[in-house]
Amino acid sequence: MQNCFKISLIALTLVSFNAAAQKSQILIARNSVGKLQASIANKEDQKKQLAIITDGLKSIESAEKDSKTKNWTETWSIKSYLTSFAAIIDTDQGNSNKYYDTAVEAVAKAKSLDRYNDNSGLIKASDHNILIKKQDKGNEAFFNNEFKEAFADLKEVSNKFPADTTLALNTAISALNIQSYEESLNYFKRAKENGIKNPSVYQKMAQMYVVKSDYETAIRTLEEGLVLNPFNRFLTNDYINLLLDTENYSKATSLIEKNLQVEKGSKLLYFLYGYLQQVGGNNSTAILAYDKALATDQNYFDALYQLSIAYINTANETLKKNDADKASKYNGLINRAQFALQRANEINPNDKKTVQLLLDIYTRKKATDKVQELSRKLQEL
Repeated sequence: MQNCFKISLIALTLVSFNAAAQKSQILIARNSVGKLQASIANKEDQKKQLAIITDGLKSIESAEKDSKTKNWTETWSIKSYLTSFAAIIDTDQGNSNKYYDTAVEAVAKAKSLDRYNDNSGLIKASDHNILIKKQDKGNEAFFNNEFKEAFADLKEVSNKFPADTTLALNTAISALNIQSYEESLNYFKRAKENGIKNPSVYQKMAQMYVVKSDYETAIRTLEEGLVLNPFNRFLTNDYINLLLDTENYSKATSLIEKNLQVEKGSKLLYFLYGYLQQVGGNNSTAILAYDKALATDQNYFDALYQLSIAYINTANETLKKNDADKASKYNGLINRAQFALQRANEINPNDKKTVQLLLDIYTRKKATDKVQELSRKLQEL
């Protein structure tokens, strides 16, 4: 009986010693967290911080093997905190990624065990560190054009930090590149709503609204972009083209006139102004505008083509008048149209519309050789 008591006493002593040993490991790990936080506050070098983390993780590994402490929330909270911070500061990419993977698993385990929020501080800090690393991974994937991976990481981080406009922008671009258009539009909107001024954001959003046939929102988006980026060439061009596509001619004309006061040498603005005048039946003003566009670029194909049409329209109008010299005026205008078309044909010899107009003019002039030549060419195109 006495011997049995001694054996039981020894066994009890061993259990008590083991429990105390495991508890001491948690205390060592807990102490490592304190040392790390002090080191961070003192801005000590990363090598020293990694050494503190390594010591703390050794203690945690022992605690994980114990049947009791392996189910403590604190065990996994400390592990997630130490490994998540190591993932941020370790310059070895392989080590950093391993720490990251471990941290993700550990924090999930800690959350599943933390019923009373006893370790919410460490868990919250771990989540924050994991997000920082996730953003680094997302940015790396983004700049390597690995947009699927980038979107998966950056989306989660942006949802946690919605006010970060650069983050929202990169998330939107990643989504756009994997053709996830609705997601892309959502993150572009987030960047816009948080004050981003980048004109490309407003361009991309407008383009997406156009695809959805939501022209009203597309126009409003470009207008908002122009308020933040007055006279931006790309926004202005998109805006004008959209106004033309939606037949908002009056609004487009007014905008072009304002922009021409700033960009007096813009061939595109002069061309668009001429086109609007031409649509409105004001061919004489259209001709002046096209001439100004061509003064900037004499090889401007679109301006040459539209100029020829403006001359043809004016020539046809001349025939309706009672002027005594209307035949002479008509021939002069047709000759100008012909000259413009010849220049346009030299620049773009495969454009069917140009060849067809030239063919029409030579047919009117009964220039048989030219008619036959252009007819053959038109069949080849």
